[in-house]
Amino acid sequence: MVGEKVIIKVRLSMEDAHYAGELVNGSKMLDFFGDVATELLIRLDGDEGLFRTYNQVDFLAPTYAGDFMEYHGWIEKVGNTSRVMKFEAYKIIELARDKDLAASAANVLNPPILVGTAEGVCITPKECQRESVLEETLIRTV
Repeated sequence: MVGEKVIIKVRLSMEDAHYAGELVNGSKMLDFFGDVATELLIRLDGDEGLFRTYNQVDFLAPTYAGDFMEYHGWIEKVGNTSRVMKFEAYKIIELARDKDLAASAANVLNPPILVGTAEGVCITPKECQRESVLEETLIRTV
């Protein structure tokens, strides 16, 4: 499980826009990193666990309503109850926003744009860890 990636794909909606010009608040990225972390913990421990802290967060490029996003995450290190995770957010499609094109025109971004990164620590209390899930995961990765 250490190093194995989980990826969530979503489209940012008008409801996600928070600022002028349909700009999406950077905290939305953290919401999706939390979802990625939850899946990683379930796959490792059989439990959703708890997000404890972000050690670092970088917002690298803006996102807007209509953007298609990928949120990547993986576990870097497994402790007794702690799990250190890394996250990356990519914009993979954006609206064209060109006055000469239809309002529905969009561009596939090749390569995708890295819009944010983070490192965080999650905790799965010992009593919530299902050893059978952890053992099975470790056996698959050996």
